[in-house]
Amino acid sequence: MTNSYPLGKAGTRSRTRLNLVAHIVRAFATFCLLISAPLSADEDWHYSNVDRIVAVSDVHGAYDALVATLQVAEVIDDELSWSGGNSHFVITGDLLDRGPDSRLVMDLIMRLEREAPRVGGQVHQLLGNHEVMNLIGDLRYVSDEEYAAFLDIESVEEREYWYQEFRHSKPVDSDERKVRSEFNEKAPPGYFGHRRAFRRDGIYGRWLLEKPIMIVINDTAFVHGGIPPYVTEHGIGGINVALKNDLYDYVATRESLSDAAVLSPIVGFKESPFVLAASLDAGHLTGDVARAAQSLVDLTESPLHRPAGPTWYRGTATCGALIEGDRLNAALKELGATRVVIGHTPTITRRVQQRLDGRIVEIDTGMLKANYHGSGNALVIGDGDLSVVNQNGTRDLSPLVHPIRIGKEFFAADDDLENLLSNGIIVESKVSDVTWKILQVTDGNQSVSAYFNPLPRESGFAPELAAYKLDRMLGLGMVPVTVQRVIHGRRGTLQVVPSDTLTESVRVAGREGDSASCPLKRQKEAMYIFDALIQNPARSPSSMLYNPDEWQLILTEHENSFGEDRDRPDYLQNVELDIGDQWRKVLLKLDQVALRDELGDALSDSRLGAMLERRDIMVGGAAD
Repeated sequence: MTNSYPLGKAGTRSRTRLNLVAHIVRAFATFCLLISAPLSADEDWHYSNVDRIVAVSDVHGAYDALVATLQVAEVIDDELSWSGGNSHFVITGDLLDRGPDSRLVMDLIMRLEREAPRVGGQVHQLLGNHEVMNLIGDLRYVSDEEYAAFLDIESVEEREYWYQEFRHSKPVDSDERKVRSEFNEKAPPGYFGHRRAFRRDGIYGRWLLEKPIMIVINDTAFVHGGIPPYVTEHGIGGINVALKNDLYDYVATRESLSDAAVLSPIVGFKESPFVLAASLDAGHLTGDVARAAQSLVDLTESPLHRPAGPTWYRGTATCGALIEGDRLNAALKELGATRVVIGHTPTITRRVQQRLDGRIVEIDTGMLKANYHGSGNALVIGDGDLSVVNQNGTRDLSPLVHPIRIGKEFFAADDDLENLLSNGIIVESKVSDVTWKILQVTDGNQSVSAYFNPLPRESGFAPELAAYKLDRMLGLGMVPVTVQRVIHGRRGTLQVVPSDTLTESVRVAGREGDSASCPLKRQKEAMYIFDALIQNPARSPSSMLYNPDEWQLILTEHENSFGEDRDRPDYLQNVELDIGDQWRKVLLKLDQVALRDELGDALSDSRLGAMLERRDIMVGGAAD
């Protein structure tokens, strides 16, 4: 195994700077050889005629929960040996980080990989973002307990060498105890054993670097985060070859820089480009060393490490059908699949869920209970049917339909919230001349906040209610639950107020939202189409709310919408509407009869007719 510290035993710092430079030059003389062998593109990562598939995700070191789940799924027996016969067992990434027993989990999977083929089965370990993070030195989520599991392969000499390097980076008169304490905080016991294990020649690094990011079994694709546009543009080969080569090159380059004492192992992935850029700008690095340093800086920008990469992408789990549907269909067509199974984003219900007519199956159920308050669940696919088993022994569960979530805490079905708003007790209210703000409505078990807006004088016109009902007809999922209700003798609409939200003005001022699980640009494009359809002239920053946890766009204040003009609102006159196949499909389903059935108590026939005229202009012609 190659040393992780270049100068031998700790304390041998008598070598001159000239000798160190010579060492670096020698290390990089073979640099190109280290990274010149790309991963093979011969395999197509498709598996056919598989009778039974079992899939789990996001174990995060929850060894006991994983074992219990696999036993219920009949993948392993009481002796923890493979008992799945010819089943294919898929782990869609994130075996490690956060939980204490990540090493035990990896050892179990590695052993099952060897056992399964003896009886016709197969184990498919995919790379999740946390496998990648451990390989590249992004160790934000590694717990001290995880590091401690690698003490057996951490040498005292190596640890002391890097401590001395760390100490010499501090002022000469620094307090030794404080420096040692800071070092131990950055590199807890076992840290360097962990880094050694995830090198290219380490037991876990070598294993993980052989793993794909995505596979397709029968008609089902499996990936950790989701299937972003990159999949359609580059195919499964672009995922499993090009991005994997980026990963391999990064690991090899970083190891070379570390072995040459240019980059310390305790400098993290996010810090590395700044550290190296500073050295490059100062002229401290030249020749092959400089080229390698610049290469590492460039590789940090690989799509593999970006929010739109397949191990990080959350749009598949969180964007609605009108936003994600066309992209999903294109990606599935490219992959030759009809559905995708994903992890990464814990499900709201902590149960296996499916969405977009079953084309997406979400299996991250928060297996690490201490962190995510979930349990182990395994998806089982056999004869095209989907079922779920739970670690508690429950079998043959059905995947739940992904619930609509608007705001932070409202997980109930629309019907439940409508009933609460319609019949709940108003326990506190605040009245103004124009708007009554109902602070709390309760049924004794659940309480929500809601706004009450008196209806306009026009009989049968309830624009807030119409906006909500139309939103649900379209499947947009951006308008909060709204009902009609008489309060203190006044008829109006009562609308759920998602708590802890921020307005568009606050978001922009804080330069936030880049981490939105469903990209803000796409959410706003959907809003533009909705506003054009309902002829909303008054979309303002105050009517655009966000849950700052996920930056989900929430639309309110539609009291001036649903005019009888055929034209777009002024604010959309110069906006190009992105109306894809999914939007076109749902828009063309709208007709006078369907709209009257759903919205007849909120909009007149003339307003409904005007909306259909706007729809026809938007899609380029009247519906058949």
